[in-house]
Amino acid sequence: MTALSPPPFQAGPQAIDTAELNFARPTPAPAGGRARRWLVLYPRAIPLAIFLAIAAITALSVFAIESNARARERAVMREYAQSIAAALDRSSTSFSSYLRAGAALFASSADVRPETFDNFVRALRLDMDYPGAEGIGWLPVIETPDLPGFMAQARARQPDFPEIYPKPVATTGRIAPVTMFAPASARNRRALGYDMYSDPARAAAMAEAELARRPTASGRIVLEQEQSGNLPAFAIYTPVFRTFGADDRRLIGFVYTPFRAGEFLDSAIDRKTPEDFGVRLYDGEASTGHLLVAHSISDAASERVEEQVTIANRRLLLVVESANQHMLAPLSMVTLVFGLALASLLMLLARLLTQQAYEDQSRLAFFEEQHSIRNSLTRELNHRVKNTLANVLSILSLTRRRTSDLDEFADSLEGRIRALSATHDLLTVTDWGTTPIRAVIEAELQHFRLALDDAILLDGPPLELAPNDALSFGLAIHELATNAAKYGALSVAGGEVTIRWQMAGDHLAEVEWRESGGPPVATERHRGFGTELIEKIVAHELRQPVALDFRPEGVVCKMLVPIRRPADFRIREGV
Repeated sequence: MTALSPPPFQAGPQAIDTAELNFARPTPAPAGGRARRWLVLYPRAIPLAIFLAIAAITALSVFAIESNARARERAVMREYAQSIAAALDRSSTSFSSYLRAGAALFASSADVRPETFDNFVRALRLDMDYPGAEGIGWLPVIETPDLPGFMAQARARQPDFPEIYPKPVATTGRIAPVTMFAPASARNRRALGYDMYSDPARAAAMAEAELARRPTASGRIVLEQEQSGNLPAFAIYTPVFRTFGADDRRLIGFVYTPFRAGEFLDSAIDRKTPEDFGVRLYDGEASTGHLLVAHSISDAASERVEEQVTIANRRLLLVVESANQHMLAPLSMVTLVFGLALASLLMLLARLLTQQAYEDQSRLAFFEEQHSIRNSLTRELNHRVKNTLANVLSILSLTRRRTSDLDEFADSLEGRIRALSATHDLLTVTDWGTTPIRAVIEAELQHFRLALDDAILLDGPPLELAPNDALSFGLAIHELATNAAKYGALSVAGGEVTIRWQMAGDHLAEVEWRESGGPPVATERHRGFGTELIEKIVAHELRQPVALDFRPEGVVCKMLVPIRRPADFRIREGV
């Protein structure tokens, strides 16, 4: 509950809302044609659609050019991979034939002596004709129980022959030590005495060679000659069988040669290799653990071609990589730039045409809207002036019938006209929109403010009234206040008027006027104009009953005021 305060003159919602004028959507003149109508209806979509269409055509063109470029690139890579694979196959086939010849020579000899081995090796010229090959060696196959006899024979021929390593045990089974190796360099001598069966990769290749009876390459290994590093290598083993009878054919050893994988691959790669190609050689599948050697490119590979290679009965995978694909081809760049420039130009042109058509249509729509608003305002002004004049005539008629003195008639009429004027001023400030109940009450009672201070108390939620309802409600508040100032609570010191309002339904507010502390209300009283104005005119205008109760302790008045939606009274075309 709050004391009466000066009315807040704040601008309310606009009485004339162009969004509610129910105007039809602006449409272009038929002479503009369908294309012009689309430009007006879709001012942003049409230029964007043109840009997207040209951009899509450009993208398809670039895609076709790039696809052809990639196809050509893959063809070059495929040809290059096939040339490397053929070179690797020639090298392995050529060396395998020499290993077969050595196996045939050693199989026909009663004993593989160092002299026989050296004469065979000198004829091969390994250091000249076979890049990557470490040399050629002889591996006799012996059983563990025969090891002492083998060592005695080997040291008789080579006094500095080392011990077998890793050292065999009773359960070792077969042993295949490196007995002879050429060329006989200090580096290669480190391999003498090494048991090939001790390494699973070597043992698997030797078992495959024995079973297939032909040269077989091993998987990835590290040469025993290497004292440091982890350079990948592989070896080719050719089995040597000797016939001891009609049905007795035994494995007596292997002729083998180790290869450094990097140099072996280098010998097969054309020195005119494109700088943007990389080459990888894998043992079987393409994974890090199976990588034999790699000539990688500096950038991440965007295109790759795989080619199967068979080296001495073992499948390897050759991978050729390219890093050129991350950049567009020159023709693609030209097509892309030209297409985007053309799309942007056409979009700009369509946007200018659309803007011009839209502005022309907006001007036409604006003139039609202004004409409609002017007509609507004229009709609304006539309607409201008639209502105001009808209220004035009703007040004048009732005042004349209830008053016999001219001065009293003039004072009563002036007060009521002022009440209408105060509410009109409030509605004008709010542009004849919705007006708060509190503002109407404060506007009608503002001339009591200085004299009565806190004698008038207001309490209620923020509810707003339609313009015509606010006029009738303000007139009722004026009559109640005038009566209280003459005969009721506002006529004496200590009197108090309390005005409360609250929602009484979905679209109704109940307003209660209650006086207290004033002179006792007479039981028999003369029925004045204010009473009839409230019970007849106000009740008729508000379309709700008004209850006036003249209690001895003070007047109590209860009114029901409609709370209507703005759309129910907003100006519309054709009103």
